[in-house]
Amino acid sequence: MEKRNLRKERIGVVSSNKMEKSIVVSETKRVKHPMYGKFVLKTKKYVAHDEKNDCNEGDTVRIMETKPMSKSKRWRLVEILERAK
Repeated sequence: MEKRNLRKERIGVVSSNKMEKSIVVSETKRVKHPMYGKFVLKTKKYVAHDEKNDCNEGDTVRIMETKPMSKSKRWRLVEILERAK
């Protein structure tokens, strides 16, 4: 039996759900500046596949790396961790 490689997972906030079966997830992390030592916020956006179209803006979600589904979609929704209030 062939073993599958580990897939990358990210946790972020849904910033857009205006597409059909697609969401944009923003991951924010704090990075220490190499010279000055100040912490800077870095944001990365991922386009993810949402099969049931049930995510809304502001939801905290977990996404997983997958095979390319379109020009920009390389991630898929695993679960919704917290709904937006």
